[in-house]
Amino acid sequence: MKFSEVESNTWEELRPYLDTCLLPVAGLSGKEQPYEVTAALLRLRDMMDLVEIPFKGRVVTYPTVQYGRDNIFEFINEISHNVKSSGFRFVVVITSDVLLHNSYLPDVDLVLSLQSLEGSEELPNSMIIQNEIQRIWQRDNQR
Repeated sequence: MKFSEVESNTWEELRPYLDTCLLPVAGLSGKEQPYEVTAALLRLRDMMDLVEIPFKGRVVTYPTVQYGRDNIFEFINEISHNVKSSGFRFVVVITSDVLLHNSYLPDVDLVLSLQSLEGSEELPNSMIIQNEIQRIWQRDNQR
């Protein structure tokens, strides 16, 4: 579910079920040619589809962090902290082109990227992503 689909009059009713925030990171530099930007955003969209479609009733997709910065880890972690402070239990960062590590993002529960999942530029098998997301939910249930 996209953030723009959540209405104020239904949020409190939906909130217990929509406990996971999907935070897309494009990581653009501004140096890309228009066709490169298009390709990067299409790759990110394809990655997001692997989460949004099977987990529609539990995941809310927030706006994409479009451009990278020198302190991108700090910036993403701050957003994740704030999102959790607003009521989400889990934050999943998803990217196709940026290599991000959970160890630098303590407020992020899971980082999904092409490099971390498959080590290549190919889209991962959807079951790999589904298993990773279910693993963070199960880990939380065991606490």
